[in-house]
Amino acid sequence: MRPKHNTLTPQELEIMKLVWQRGAATVRDVYETLLERRKIAYTSVMTMMKILETKGYLKKRRQDRAFLYRPAHPQNQVIRGMIREFIDRVFNGSAEPLLVHLVKSRRLRERDLQKIVRMVEESE
Repeated sequence: MRPKHNTLTPQELEIMKLVWQRGAATVRDVYETLLERRKIAYTSVMTMMKILETKGYLKKRRQDRAFLYRPAHPQNQVIRGMIREFIDRVFNGSAEPLLVHLVKSRRLRERDLQKIVRMVEESE
């Protein structure tokens, strides 16, 4: 089942990155990692992971007395969908204004630009 909306909230994305990184994780795994960064309640992590499961981003299966959560989709597929949704919503489907903005705001270094040019040339 594909998520209806590709964009994740910052908290959802933070959890998804941890699960992608580990390959699979329990609520306790994610909670303990997040707790090292900031104060958070175990129940908040549990709720967020249930929401991610409902949205189709996570799958769970019982392992001993806990649920083990796995990503339902690869990270690059979800990120690609989020970027596509962002470009559609903000730039009316055209990536060119985004690239122009990144270049003008100096978010892309010369080395990055050269790499993009090579990739474009290779794809033609």
